[in-house]
Amino acid sequence: MTAATHSSLFPRVPDSADAVLDGLDPEQREVATALHGPVCVLAGAGTGKTRAITHRIAYGVRAGVLQPSSVLAVTFTNRAAGEMRGRLRQLGAQGVQARTFHSAALRQLQYFWPKAIGGALPRLVDRKIQLVADAAAACRIRLDRGELRDATAEIEWSKVTQTIPADYAPAAAEAGRDTPRDPAEIAQLYAAYEDLKRQRGVIDFEDVLLLTVAVLQDRRDIADQVRAQYQHFVVDEYQDVSPLQQRLLELWLGDRDTLCVVGDASQTIYSFTGATPDHLLDFRVRHPGATVVKLVRDYRSTPQVVHLANGLLGQARGRAADHRLELISQRAPGPEPAYTEYGDEPAEAEGAARRIRELLGAGVQAAEIAVLFRTNAQSEIYEQALADAGIPYQLRGAERFFDRPEVRKAILALRAAARFGGNDSLLEDAIDLPSQVRAVLSGEGWTPQPPAGSGAVRERWESLAALANLAQDFAAATAGTGAAATLADLVTELDERAGAQHAPTVQGVTLASLHSAKGLEWDVVFLVGVAEGMMPITYARTDEQIEEERRLLYVGVTRARERLHVSWALSRSPGGRPNRRPSRFLDGLRPGTAGGPARGGAGGTGGVERGAGSLTAGPTAVPRRSQRTPARCRVCGRTLTDAGEMKLMRCEDCPSDMDEGLYERLRSWRAVQASRAGQPAFCVFTDKTLIAIAETVPEEPGTLARIPGVGTRKLHRYGTDVLAICAGQEPEGAQENGTAETLENSSEK
Repeated sequence: MTAATHSSLFPRVPDSADAVLDGLDPEQREVATALHGPVCVLAGAGTGKTRAITHRIAYGVRAGVLQPSSVLAVTFTNRAAGEMRGRLRQLGAQGVQARTFHSAALRQLQYFWPKAIGGALPRLVDRKIQLVADAAAACRIRLDRGELRDATAEIEWSKVTQTIPADYAPAAAEAGRDTPRDPAEIAQLYAAYEDLKRQRGVIDFEDVLLLTVAVLQDRRDIADQVRAQYQHFVVDEYQDVSPLQQRLLELWLGDRDTLCVVGDASQTIYSFTGATPDHLLDFRVRHPGATVVKLVRDYRSTPQVVHLANGLLGQARGRAADHRLELISQRAPGPEPAYTEYGDEPAEAEGAARRIRELLGAGVQAAEIAVLFRTNAQSEIYEQALADAGIPYQLRGAERFFDRPEVRKAILALRAAARFGGNDSLLEDAIDLPSQVRAVLSGEGWTPQPPAGSGAVRERWESLAALANLAQDFAAATAGTGAAATLADLVTELDERAGAQHAPTVQGVTLASLHSAKGLEWDVVFLVGVAEGMMPITYARTDEQIEEERRLLYVGVTRARERLHVSWALSRSPGGRPNRRPSRFLDGLRPGTAGGPARGGAGGTGGVERGAGSLTAGPTAVPRRSQRTPARCRVCGRTLTDAGEMKLMRCEDCPSDMDEGLYERLRSWRAVQASRAGQPAFCVFTDKTLIAIAETVPEEPGTLARIPGVGTRKLHRYGTDVLAICAGQEPEGAQENGTAETLENSSEK
């Protein structure tokens, strides 16, 4: 298992800014040298997007255009952030912050909480599922394990889409959510969960983003301080941002456009978490002068694998499909994808194990083979088949590498040797770092040859062998720097990797779900269970859900470098009724089947587009949405670019005709609504929206709906109250919860 490049783990540091550009193709070089203004990189699978954006940052730093401490690069996993930091270090761009959205937000929240709120930041809970279980018990709602997991996912989705408990049911219906229980029950559970968190004085990961947004939105001085620190932003996997993450990014940016985003709408596979590709696809609408670079040269997969991947997307429908990238393989030809039908699932697992054993016998490394499936529940039968065949494997998504007992113990031993190694007889004959590490690990059970068989003993050996191999690579990378790497240097590297969960390669066949395989690649990939009911999954019913299942299969196909095996079973159990059929996504692509003709490759050519234009080009271009008329200040006429100013329809500094008394009444009413919902006040209406309401003083729903930040859902929920307050009347809910004095005494937190 490797990350999405196949280069040396520790290459030499380039000796100049221009040397950073060496080895980049023309489109990657365009990305690396586009250091000013908004930049959008549309990067297909295997086209070297991480390489392009890390070289962009490094080139800017080495050329003196970017200050390392002023750059914030954000992505979605600790592993990806750790890999990005490692690459930047290898390119001589130390000091750049590369973090996940949550990590960057948490760091800011911890720093500014005492100033913005006072006291210590509430404790962050690692896993919310126990809290959800406690909330369910308080509501007398009985949930089995599957329902508990799904209900937790619904709460997470609600929070990243900024949906409060009272709005959950209509929002879930509008989004086509397949709710695990009656939406009213989920809303009740969600509200109880928020109450329980407040009672226990804890916050969850979504609160980190919500609270950071609230602080930056309500405290202009703090927002200015953050913007003074970070002046250049890079966002990886931009197709996966949620509305809440997009709002945080907008607050980081302010009125600047020093932003580079990279993504691929055809790899949007996390919409169930609130992710949407709309921010990527609408980038040119928000930034008409943006530079758009398309990366379509696929360095990962053979032409045969790429042909299948392009064929899958060629039959796709929907907005993401209209902006797909047709990949062009840069590799030598390889074998055609293999398609195999089995009578039942155990036979399919045994068949995969048999082929894997043949590959291992032919010299393919176990770490370069993966078995990918649609759901985690499918892993058990493949674990058993591989174990029966004596094939070592690792289950991705199980225990983290650096959390394994043998790894923790080995790192402690390496740390002790780094401090006191001069008195250790084990190290007497060790002449370099790799031999020192092997000597230390031998005391922990490592041997030059792997133990026979599989199971826990083999897994322990594989973990220690991964550390030994990492030491070998680390020493080789520093051999030409003039100073040999030491044990202390390696321990520092391991500490950094542990913090980022950037694990070294473990020798073993990888078993993983298609979702958890995103961002990874292998020489040989087995896509198993590719049958109707599993791919697409049974509960994918709408056109949008079906298309996301197609994109998920596309992600699976594009994980393979050289060989791809696709299989399915006609029945679940031996002797069962053979009523399954291969996935519809394979129709017209596998030999002997007919399907609809593949559509032309919209946007399939790589290249650069500057200035106003569409995200696609050429004769097959998809017409871009009509460009919005620039928003202008209703007082001075200046073009508005700041989101907050556009809500007000005037410059911040222009005179306001706001009714101050109305504004304060609206704030008091909002505080009560937020308290009832257990959400930050801005989830009801932001300050800017309240100011706009107090300046407009709408008298009827149509006028209120046209105010930015209101929208259909909030008009339906809050419109009656807001119009009543604007008319000088008491909102309907005020009588239920006390007098106007109660409203006045309610305070925002």
